[in-house]
Amino acid sequence: MSDLPASAQRVLDAAQAAGINARIAAFPDGTRTAEDAARAVGCAVDQIVKSMIFDADGEVVLALTSGSHQVDGAKLAELAGVTACKRAKPEQVRAVTSFAIGGVAPFGHNEPVRSWFDPHLLTFDEVWAAAGTPSHVFAAAPTALLEATGAILADFTQT
Repeated sequence: MSDLPASAQRVLDAAQAAGINARIAAFPDGTRTAEDAARAVGCAVDQIVKSMIFDADGEVVLALTSGSHQVDGAKLAELAGVTACKRAKPEQVRAVTSFAIGGVAPFGHNEPVRSWFDPHLLTFDEVWAAAGTPSHVFAAAPTALLEATGAILADFTQT
């Protein structure tokens, strides 16, 4: 795709650099929520990778979780070794990742971000993640995504 927005092209370049043959797809109606994305690509909500950005006592961290899961802030804080994790403000998200909320990709950020990966995503052959905009997504093998992000495999979701 040569007509990709710059942010989606950055994600494609980062994917290729990590050895992922990403197929970026555009959905004009948007893929801002996990439900929207699953409906657009025709997969289960569980196969959507939510890139959730948190403020961990002033450090921005990333939780890559299944579309049907919710992040448990206390569990994530314990993993990060901080007292609390709360959803990052939109300006924090953009400053660290260069992406707007709803389009945050798992990689291709402005700066390195400590990351954790939901083990449930590994139960699928293919998962879909945001590709830098609220209307672009890409498919990848979850094992390749885990490796490319350098995320730590851990349980940080609510039961």
